[in-house]
Amino acid sequence: MFSLNVSGEKEVERKEISQAVISRLPRYYRYLGELRDDGVERISSQELSELMQSTASQIRQDLNHFGGFGQQGYGYNVEQLYTEIGKILGLDQIHHLVLIGAGNLGQALANYVNFERRGFLIEGIFDQNPALVGRQIRGIKVRPMEELESFIIEHHADIGVLTIPKTAAVAAADRLVRCGIKAIWNFAHVDLKVPPKVQVENVHLSDSLMKLSYNICNYAELHREQTDRAIDP
Repeated sequence: MFSLNVSGEKEVERKEISQAVISRLPRYYRYLGELRDDGVERISSQELSELMQSTASQIRQDLNHFGGFGQQGYGYNVEQLYTEIGKILGLDQIHHLVLIGAGNLGQALANYVNFERRGFLIEGIFDQNPALVGRQIRGIKVRPMEELESFIIEHHADIGVLTIPKTAAVAAADRLVRCGIKAIWNFAHVDLKVPPKVQVENVHLSDSLMKLSYNICNYAELHREQTDRAIDP
């Protein structure tokens, strides 16, 4: 559905979008970015579905939540759709991050430069280990936890990243919430209880590995059953 803003332009009305749809948007964005870099100017939902191993109907339904963007007989303008999905994902804005935990995982995230290309700037890194405080990680000094609150306020940080053990994650999350942080990217293996206004994205690496393990075993079993049926008269 559309409404008119004060300038008379069309804008999509705000409505609740399922997390399943939202979870597919970054994948659309990634594929469209690759198509744009390859010089592709337009693509149909059918062609895009073949690339993404999805269905054209699913793609059209997902994009229709945000206005559609396609033209019958033409398909999608790759550059335009890439830009619009970026706006939907908030990638036309700058997000200021503070990272809590300067261990191996924290260092790996801090060294991943692609975050900055998407507008996610790591402003500060914090740790309670005196042996890590004062070190530089890609030009960012590791600070003591005592400086967390004042740093968040001074640098207007809106996202906190937790790469610390679960025993310390709950207390750290509480401190982030009290500072007015808007979202938490949680790598600690614990479910955080935060106010509804604070968004949490959990990244449990071991869960992904267990899912992968299941799929390996399930595929092997399914393949054996299919083979047995094929050779059994």
